[in-house]
Amino acid sequence: MEITGTCQLTCTHCYADSGPSGTTGAMTVQDWARVIDQAAGLGVGMVQFIGGEPTLHPGLPDLIARVLRHGIRVEVFTNLVHVSPRMWEVFAQPGVQLATSYYTDQAEQHEAITRGRGSYGRTKANIATAVRRSIPLRVGVIDVHDGQRIEQARDELTALGVRGEVRVDHLRGVGRGAGRRRPDVDQLCGQCARDKVAVSPTGEVWPCVFSRWLPVGNVRRDTLADILTGASMAETTENLARRFAGRVRAACDPQCGPNCGPACHPSCWPTGAGPCGPNGGCQPNYD
Repeated sequence: MEITGTCQLTCTHCYADSGPSGTTGAMTVQDWARVIDQAAGLGVGMVQFIGGEPTLHPGLPDLIARVLRHGIRVEVFTNLVHVSPRMWEVFAQPGVQLATSYYTDQAEQHEAITRGRGSYGRTKANIATAVRRSIPLRVGVIDVHDGQRIEQARDELTALGVRGEVRVDHLRGVGRGAGRRRPDVDQLCGQCARDKVAVSPTGEVWPCVFSRWLPVGNVRRDTLADILTGASMAETTENLARRFAGRVRAACDPQCGPNCGPACHPSCWPTGAGPCGPNGGCQPNYD
């Protein structure tokens, strides 16, 4: 659930094109609550809140509480630039886990990517706080440009005590990451709409957060169930499957080894046959 387009940062690669001028869109807290209830009725096992920066949405604590009441796990994908005392209490609840992005072990290099002064130190400190509070945390180290200190970033996360999943992901050509290019399915991992969808601040539903140019419905007009079983979803998933099936398998990155996973380059799963789960790389590993 992409509950807001507002963010303190304006990361150079942001697929959602988020920033300080973003908004919470047309979806009210009541709208999101209705979608949560509908998702629970469909047997959803995890709800991820993302943005923008989801902690900037005033309704986030109540929405998390609603998800937990349904017995559904929660993940909050946050930049960890600022976490209020209240939000730390929310994050500490059983059933809640965090995800964040990291780039390097150097402040100057990190902040050239996030375009947020002081963001490196604040994110690093809050990662340490999450570890100290024993809040489950996974981290996506995003390979944005040449010369980036990726391995040093991974080493730093280990030194900070991160024991959850740490994966390296690639820049996706979507949003600001696309530059002047038009978005294309070659930026997708092949798992779109397979047991997951994304809902935007306007209510639009996409096969995933990266396929945002492929809306299949709007939860402000139709129920989630009707959208998932509708003609637009069927046509879109069929078209995507056809495109994915035509991919030529390329050699996987060294980090992926012989068993490529969803966090590897999309070409590692040309038919979309890779494993996917709530804790896998099928979810975005960066925001």
